[in-house]
Amino acid sequence: MRVVLLGPPGSGKGTVAEKIKELYGLVHISTGDLFRNCIRQNTPIGQEAKVFIDRGDLVPDELTVRMLAERLDNDDCADGFLLDGFPRTLDQADALEALMNKSGFSLDVALNVSVPDRMIMERLSGRRVCPECGATYNIYSQPSLEPGICDVCQSELTQRPDDKDATIRHRLDTYAVRTAPLLDYYEQQGILRSIDNSGDLAATFAQLKEVLPQ
Repeated sequence: MRVVLLGPPGSGKGTVAEKIKELYGLVHISTGDLFRNCIRQNTPIGQEAKVFIDRGDLVPDELTVRMLAERLDNDDCADGFLLDGFPRTLDQADALEALMNKSGFSLDVALNVSVPDRMIMERLSGRRVCPECGATYNIYSQPSLEPGICDVCQSELTQRPDDKDATIRHRLDTYAVRTAPLLDYYEQQGILRSIDNSGDLAATFAQLKEVLPQ
């Protein structure tokens, strides 16, 4: 099964992705994680991408498509994958379709994860991450035991530049203009499915079982 995850930043796509991995054993490919790895390793792609990510803009398609094409060529994607963070524009959707056609495959589901904007603001502005071990917290809903300190490795927690209030609003505006049209794109293909991720995890997971192929 080949699935793409859609939804605004902070909608909880990462949590949904983990459950889909558990249920279906799919490889989870997060373009955000791929870019952050490139930035940590200071690769040429990472250096270019950091400028756009830090100010809340989308990374140019040429960079994203080049990175993703290399990842999808890996053997672990042969039997399916879960793609998170791509496509984000109609041009990227066309590029993904071209990549899939080249490999002789097609998407099975475009899964839209929906959450109100007010909840997204709280989720993202409250997020804190450990720069050493990668552990993630939220000062509102999942704080560390000692404020500002990682429970796992005792490093000082940081707030990502793209989790600042002004940047979050810019990201949501960007999503509405550039990414939301993908819902119509995949609706026309007959593969769009939607779930509401504003409730508890049990409710979200129950919806997953209803909308994904068994």
